[in-house]
Amino acid sequence: MYATIALALQARRGPVTMRYPSLMRPQGMTVSPKTAAQELSDLLARVALADRAAFAKLYERTASQLLGQILRVERNRSAAEDVLQEVYVKVWKSAASFDSRLSQPGTWLGSIARNAAIDALRRRQAQPQTLSTTVYGNDDHDDRDLLQDFASQQPGPEQQQEQADAQRALRHCLGVLSAEQSQAVALAFYQGLSYAEVAEHLTQPLGTVKSWVRRGLIALKGCLERSPQAV
Repeated sequence: MYATIALALQARRGPVTMRYPSLMRPQGMTVSPKTAAQELSDLLARVALADRAAFAKLYERTASQLLGQILRVERNRSAAEDVLQEVYVKVWKSAASFDSRLSQPGTWLGSIARNAAIDALRRRQAQPQTLSTTVYGNDDHDDRDLLQDFASQQPGPEQQQEQADAQRALRHCLGVLSAEQSQAVALAFYQGLSYAEVAEHLTQPLGTVKSWVRRGLIALKGCLERSPQAV
């Protein structure tokens, strides 16, 4: 302050001789430069007053560091850069809430960046992932759906007819078997019961059930070979 007063007097009256040496700066004494934290605090205070120049300088001083913090959460570079823009929008709107007595400016900015990155990642993960199967040509007539290149899992008309014929033939041949053979075969092969379970179900000896199943299968095979599409 005293140096400022002296310069002001010198500008008005010419050279001035200081009469109070005790008020002059001691020889060799220098004014310590502001720390990085102090500079950021000052910039945030000016941003709180809507100082666009201070905001631009704040961006230059901190953008690369905040982007690095965001990339630790959001690995996609393009998405991380979008988050960075969101961060500075929040800083512009909430700079007045920064209090240097409560936290360091770097910590405050880093917290905003980290929270924004986490929120953006959660939003992206919550979105359903869709994939277009359409290949677009030069005009509407050239568009093609890639799903058309894959065979359908549904049977076609010819296969459906063959399946229906086979089912009719099987029903016919099962009707040719004796009642015991038909029932034993149905329990063993359609319901998946073991021979012992079939014997228990029919209250018959195990050997008898095995004989019914064996003879029934032989008769069923012969019938289907003679008339694969019997009706």
